[in-house]
Amino acid sequence: METETATPWLTDEEQCAWRTHLEVNRLLNYQLEKDLQPFGLTMNDYEILVNLSEAEELRMRMSDLAAATLQSKSRLSHQITRMENAGLVRRENCESDRRGLYTVLTDFGLETMQKVAPHHVASVRQHFVDLVAPEDLANLHKALTPIADHLRSQRGKP
Repeated sequence: METETATPWLTDEEQCAWRTHLEVNRLLNYQLEKDLQPFGLTMNDYEILVNLSEAEELRMRMSDLAAATLQSKSRLSHQITRMENAGLVRRENCESDRRGLYTVLTDFGLETMQKVAPHHVASVRQHFVDLVAPEDLANLHKALTPIADHLRSQRGKP
């Protein structure tokens, strides 16, 4: 494959690390999603519940929630409709901006979050944290932080 500038192809070691990262990411997401199924939640549902449970007044503007969860506004709107139908969240108009909407965590949504969170944390421990030595976990965090910082800056987010 020819390009205007020579592409620095991945070394065998780099290729191995990259492919292992991709495989672990897919497998871990699959497992965490599977472990949420008994609660009737997806990883997207859980991520939204986490964001709302950590937000001031248990609410976020739809546009901020879309940005936080890396979803398009349209996709998030469909997701929120489904979660509304399940009684987990509700929408409220934004009084300061007639076009704006809030997503608000309902009492049932908060109860669900409080019930599911311990199971999710146990799953994260079982399938990730407890499989990595503490010093390697610190090194993994150190290695991934500049990547996360770079990718956030590409989105225009600090």
